[in-house]
Amino acid sequence: MTDIQALTFDVFGTVVDWRGSIIREGEQVWKVLSIDVDWAQFADDWRAGYQPAMAKVRSGAIPWANIDTLHRQILDDLLARYHITHLTDTQIADLNRVWHRLDPWSDAVDGLNRLRQRHIVATLSNGNVALLVNMAKRAGLPWDCVLSAELARHYKPDPTVYQMAADLMGLSTGQVMMVAAHKSDLFAAQKVGMKTAFVRRPLEYGPDGRPDRETDPSFDYTADSFIQLAEQLGL
Repeated sequence: MTDIQALTFDVFGTVVDWRGSIIREGEQVWKVLSIDVDWAQFADDWRAGYQPAMAKVRSGAIPWANIDTLHRQILDDLLARYHITHLTDTQIADLNRVWHRLDPWSDAVDGLNRLRQRHIVATLSNGNVALLVNMAKRAGLPWDCVLSAELARHYKPDPTVYQMAADLMGLSTGQVMMVAAHKSDLFAAQKVGMKTAFVRRPLEYGPDGRPDRETDPSFDYTADSFIQLAEQLGL
């Protein structure tokens, strides 16, 4: 695999713990503002709207909108469903930006620093650029490049997104390896010629969740952390 020049990373769930982060902030910050809900369920409900919202964009049912906009639409519906009516517009906007403040998995920063010794490391997320930059700044994620589906105005798993990443880095798709905790992301990357690395994140959906656990023989690498992936790559 000496021809791999860049590693592109799915972010939500692969690099950062979205569920645990929302639960922690909800219980530590938003309960003070009288949002006394089951924050684990609230996080799950918020995330459950993610794929359906993107599907509306993909189908043309609604015009292009970035993830911040889609998260806000889902949040507005959730607040109504949970009968939360006392927040100001400023507070709702700040709550929506919790997705900019997600904490990395414990191995992420050290693993990325090891991997970037030899490779370009870049995001390749459905999250918008502002979200990814703010997240990286807060969490110390050492990206060489921030790439987003927003730049292609299509959402993964559209092949346009993966091809765009390679093109913007001046590489062929065969010189790029997609790293993700979600097999569907990796299968889509393979279709445009990318290499693939599956990194298990067994707690992405909490202790009772059902993340992808079983690898696929078509993946080039399988690891339980970014540190282990770096070791497999000789770093």
